[in-house]
Amino acid sequence: MAAAAGSGGGGVVKHLVIVQFKEDVTPERLDGLIRGYAGLVDKVPSMKAFHWGTDVSIENMHQGFTHVFESTFESTEGVKEYVYHPAHVEFATDFLGSTEKVLIIDFKPAAGN
Repeated sequence: MAAAAGSGGGGVVKHLVIVQFKEDVTPERLDGLIRGYAGLVDKVPSMKAFHWGTDVSIENMHQGFTHVFESTFESTEGVKEYVYHPAHVEFATDFLGSTEKVLIIDFKPAAGN
């Protein structure tokens, strides 16, 4: 039997942050938050990549969540380093102040076969 995708600390980990921003967040503020998030790649050594996007689903099951942010790490230890890194702590405090709802999921990608 194959090992579960989430077992062990090594291997690529995706860190998903799914967000509903507060209604009063301006487009300019949102742009600054996204640029700040993307800038963490250059400040946090364990953060290897960053992507983001907005909901485009036709299923209308987003429950108010509109934005998805995906960061890539080489291990669960890398995620831990990121979470406690001073640049992330400072950014997260600012970012979370603009959110209505947040869902965070870390996972190890597994092949679909």
